[in-house]
Amino acid sequence: MSRRKSIMSQGLKEEIAKELGFYDVVQKEGWGGITAKDAGNMVKRAVEMAQQNLQNKG
Repeated sequence: MSRRKSIMSQGLKEEIAKELGFYDVVQKEGWGGITAKDAGNMVKRAVEMAQQNLQNKG
């Protein structure tokens, strides 16, 4: 099974992880080391950022 290409850029993922306070885990263990809750919060924050971006353009 091949890996799917990430939709979020590495930089955006790192920025959100820093903002949410678990970037240290990513540095030590990689993305597989974060909890499902942290991953969900990361996606939620990315969606919020995208919505804000769309509102600012409209």
